[in-house]
Amino acid sequence: MKSALTTLALTAVCTLSGLTAPAAELPLDKIKLPDGFSISVYGDNVFGARSMALGTQGTLFVGSQQSGRIRALVDTDGDNKADKIYVIAEKLWWPNGVAFRDGSLYVAEINRIIRYDDIENKLDAPPEPVVLVDDLPEKQLHGWKYLNFGPDGKLYFGIGAPCNDCDPMEEFGDERFATIMRMNADGSELEPYAHGVRNSVGFTWHPENGDLYFSDTGRDLMGDDIPDCELNRATEAGQHFGFPYFHGGDVPDPTHGKGKNPDDYVKPIQKMGPHVTPLGLTFYTGSQFPAEYKNRLFIAQHGSWNRSIKIGYRVMQVTLDETGNAASYKEFATGWLARGVPWGRPVDVLVAPDGALLVSDDKANVIYRIAYTG
Repeated sequence: MKSALTTLALTAVCTLSGLTAPAAELPLDKIKLPDGFSISVYGDNVFGARSMALGTQGTLFVGSQQSGRIRALVDTDGDNKADKIYVIAEKLWWPNGVAFRDGSLYVAEINRIIRYDDIENKLDAPPEPVVLVDDLPEKQLHGWKYLNFGPDGKLYFGIGAPCNDCDPMEEFGDERFATIMRMNADGSELEPYAHGVRNSVGFTWHPENGDLYFSDTGRDLMGDDIPDCELNRATEAGQHFGFPYFHGGDVPDPTHGKGKNPDDYVKPIQKMGPHVTPLGLTFYTGSQFPAEYKNRLFIAQHGSWNRSIKIGYRVMQVTLDETGNAASYKEFATGWLARGVPWGRPVDVLVAPDGALLVSDDKANVIYRIAYTG
């Protein structure tokens, strides 16, 4: 594990490079939404805001890859804006992923999963964490994790491939790379659930059929327009989604795809565009939005970095057909990319208790609230 000095150095670099305008100065009027929707800032000064989780008392927990901190946001007066921010933990190793269950907050670092018990009653004085797993791979590239509990009660998280493009088993001898893993809430029975997943930093389960839907970021350095990033659907344990042999479902890898058949792997249900970097996603299960939004899938796209014309930096929506596959794919919230320069980067999406949609942004350092006002 890297030294504390390295951690501080990385944090300092991220802090200096992440400076943005105060929330009051953000150009929210540039965000385009469907008619009847509005956007506001729910929480600001949340440096490097990444994955989110809700406690049963309404506390919003936010992970941060950049800052090494876990924060808790609380709206004490019910005005739809957080007025208290607590630091639950700091100096963690890229604690991107957070999940909440039975009063406890689960946090994913690069090499371990930890748990803070009875956390909503101890925001002022968080307890020492319980270490559930501490022997996960220590590769930083694609090593930051997303956490979520499945309908089976197990805790799921991804372990990305530690490379842009490689065969992780051949190069590193570790079958846990390029997978989505799962384990019991106490850390026992850790096992791979899905294989061939380059780097998933967002997944959720359909509220009716129970299938796992997850985003996967496509490989870089194959050109501006290939391959597509993916929206995938896992219907059972053990499925393989193609990495490193195929990208976007049918684009053979120049090195690893030779002699392989794309039909041997599960193809994405939606190609999302090249280098858009889809991250967090959630099904809309609230009652605030119009009825046609029920069970619609919202996906945060962090945006491209190695494309000559940038794309992404938006929230997309996917409507599924009665078989659970994608029927439409279109924009829901756009405007974070202005004349080719991004001022914000959506990371995660979450349905709030009142039915609004919360969106984290690790560039503008805020949590947005998208509400339907009619």
